[in-house]
Amino acid sequence: MLLAEVLTAAGLPAGLADGAVLTGSGIVQPSSFPVDRVAQATIAAAGLAAAAIHAARGAAMPRVFVDLRAAAIEFRSERHLRPAREAWDSIAGLYRSADGWLRLHTNFPHHRAGILRLLGCAGERAAVQQALAGRRSEDFETEATAAGLCVAAFRTRQQWFAHPQAAVLAAQPLIAIERIAPAARRPLPEAAAAPLAGLRLLDLTRVIAGPVAGRTLAHHGAEVLHISAPHLPSIPALVMDTGRGKRNAFLDLREPADAARFARLVAGADALACSYRPGALARLGFPDERLAELSPGIVVAHLSAYGTEGPWGGKRGFDSLVQTATGINAEEAEAAGEETPRPLPCQALDHASGYLLALGIMAAWLRRAEEGGSWRVRVSLARTGHWIRGLPRIPNGFSVTEPTQEEVADLLETEESGFGPLTTVRHAALLEGITPRPSPAMPLGSSPAEWLTP
Repeated sequence: MLLAEVLTAAGLPAGLADGAVLTGSGIVQPSSFPVDRVAQATIAAAGLAAAAIHAARGAAMPRVFVDLRAAAIEFRSERHLRPAREAWDSIAGLYRSADGWLRLHTNFPHHRAGILRLLGCAGERAAVQQALAGRRSEDFETEATAAGLCVAAFRTRQQWFAHPQAAVLAAQPLIAIERIAPAARRPLPEAAAAPLAGLRLLDLTRVIAGPVAGRTLAHHGAEVLHISAPHLPSIPALVMDTGRGKRNAFLDLREPADAARFARLVAGADALACSYRPGALARLGFPDERLAELSPGIVVAHLSAYGTEGPWGGKRGFDSLVQTATGINAEEAEAAGEETPRPLPCQALDHASGYLLALGIMAAWLRRAEEGGSWRVRVSLARTGHWIRGLPRIPNGFSVTEPTQEEVADLLETEESGFGPLTTVRHAALLEGITPRPSPAMPLGSSPAEWLTP
């Protein structure tokens, strides 16, 4: 059973899956990969971990209900945000190269500027295509990577599994959870209305995967304080979609006063999630070991593109790039009978990794309550993709069309937010007897950098 597999990946008992009621059948999103089932399993696993914490705090263990269609649509949550906001830069996407295909990610201004600088062309698709037509895919990928930019050469399945990074990832667990320092047992707070009430997360993530983890923990009652800085780029549509339940503060960790304030926040945190490149937080003076000293028993969760080890350890990347680089786009195109690389119908690596990261954090919270210790959780988009591509394929996966906004209206809700009225996708995991009340999405920097309670 897929759900039991996800639970055991986090070190939780497979029998916990008996507490889930999974409904729905058929195909929701057109794909040869079981993205709908992955959505249902990862969302349910995170819900069950929250339910297990609720029970460990002395409450009755609630059943967790997850419908297949609702979960599949939540994996596309940013696409159903209304009013719709453009999240993609005009030159981002797929291009022909001299020997195949390349995918560029230019949604951050400095990434866009860097690509145009390397190509020496105008910021228009036709000009970029002309410049890339004379470049070999892997050569330009290597050049861009060395410049700290985000490019993926298109690879077939065979080409990817011949790459040394593929072997490194295959040897890694889906969710890596390890003790990083000794610490006394930290009992869970007494039972409250929400499973995670009284637990605190510092959220240092951007785009989709990491923010989805924070949104999930907030949905189940955790206090989530998102930390960014005025100089860091963001994608407004994704802030709106993944910001529900969070407060948002600005701190520039390059400034001593802000770094000191951040250290005080860490001291009061139960977990910290980071999706910046591996080593980025350490270079600012906050390696995992220092975080564990500031808050004995903390859970430090890292989200990366290709993992932290191997020739691509620490390489920048996003879901769309990882799909292209690791052969997923090639396999999807082959299954659809198409020659052009075909992306998955949603950012499945992002969303799945987000729920896996939230699951890992909650599993580590249960461990520290039982045996103490400070813990590190690691999840990578490429390892998640490796897991998904190893699942049974869907023979008639393209027999459905992309769900429209009107077709999923019953799964949406509209509320006032810091951005005005927003229509968003409701969370698919329903815990028996518990009514979540996450706060609406708010702009970055709209809250003070402090915890709500002393």
